[in-house]
Amino acid sequence: MKRSLRIACGAGFSSDRLEPAVELAQRGALDYLIFECLGERTMAFAHRDRMLDGAKGYNPHVAQRMRAVLPACRRHGTVVVTNMGAANPLAAAHLTVGIARELGLAGLKVACIEGDDVTRQIGPDTPLHDRQGNVRDVGLPVVGANAYLGAEALLPALKSGADVVLAGRVADPSLFVAPLAHGFQWTMDDWQLLGRATAVGHLLECGMQVTGGYFADPGFKDVPRLVDCGFPIAEVNFDGGFVVTKLPDSGGCVTTATVKEQLLYEVHDPASYLTPDVTADFSAVQIEQAGDDRVRVTGADGNRRPDRLKVTIGFDGGFLAESGISYAGPNAQARARLAGEIVWQRLSRNNALQGDLRIDMIGVNSLHGTAHQQATDTEDVRLRVALRSRRREEIDTMLWEVEALLCCGPAGGGGYRASVSPCVVTHSALIAREQVRPTLRMFTA
Repeated sequence: MKRSLRIACGAGFSSDRLEPAVELAQRGALDYLIFECLGERTMAFAHRDRMLDGAKGYNPHVAQRMRAVLPACRRHGTVVVTNMGAANPLAAAHLTVGIARELGLAGLKVACIEGDDVTRQIGPDTPLHDRQGNVRDVGLPVVGANAYLGAEALLPALKSGADVVLAGRVADPSLFVAPLAHGFQWTMDDWQLLGRATAVGHLLECGMQVTGGYFADPGFKDVPRLVDCGFPIAEVNFDGGFVVTKLPDSGGCVTTATVKEQLLYEVHDPASYLTPDVTADFSAVQIEQAGDDRVRVTGADGNRRPDRLKVTIGFDGGFLAESGISYAGPNAQARARLAGEIVWQRLSRNNALQGDLRIDMIGVNSLHGTAHQQATDTEDVRLRVALRSRRREEIDTMLWEVEALLCCGPAGGGGYRASVSPCVVTHSALIAREQVRPTLRMFTA
């Protein structure tokens, strides 16, 4: 049993960069490399993909990432843990085994974790957790529902000697908690240690958010060599204390400020951060600079884990159509506003519009459309009209109305563009822990 472990994040979301992960695999001297690639909407879209093609439903970058990192990970004894299996972990596992064979990595062990899909246990009367009402009240078809598995679901794979652990919906920090609990042989009811491991996972799970990427704000929070920003590494001790760092020759920075921002990210109550593994307590965390791009974190704690697991339910939202037209020159803002009012009135006549319509003026109020409008005028405005609807005829009507502005006025409109894409909606529910039964399948290349 090791007294310290090096664990790193190789992706903080589905489409994160590949190059920094390859550098970690090659030169990070890692025990574990974690790819955290699954958000709520990502999961819902994965279910839609699998419904269209039963062989799909996993992260589209699985093959590229595995081809890029597996040789170095095998050479250095680094175990890969990831939720890139999304809605189809089994297919992702088979794909990974095939890639390992192509690369000549005979004997590579690939674990597949299933059991997070609880779609059949979700019915119309299932109460929602994030809004009033139940599933029926959403009024949309369910495409899939997944419970957030914890570290316990991954431990059997690690104990079986897996070189790659592929899962679906696992809670983000749990991807890090499992390797630490396994490597240090912690018990799964040592709430303090699990709270500290959760702090590791929470700080690393979003990749470059803790190494300066999403932190950067020129002139206020300058970050060196952001173009070559590296992914984070945690050097974790047996007692759960750890240092956040990165490869020394990578861009970005690790400071007390970057760590503090990420520690508070998506944490509604620092004293009671709920995960499948533990109710983490970050309220007494101590953060101190321990050298260049090295920040020491201590003092995280934890209490008994929740009795129920969170479930994300994905709904088919139909289509999302976006169209735009630009207005420039004197009085452009007024002309764009008039164009938006025309589209709104024409689409809303006779209460015929059933979808969700949004009209923004990019450059004026596109990000804060509900706030007060700017008093100053602008000579460069792009009108954006977006509609989410399950009725394709409604989508086509909206696109037609916006394009018609080119000749129907107001004056000076140009540069029309439009797109239509699938749309999903997500809500959350809670499920009894005993209703979720993770399973393990092992494959060898």
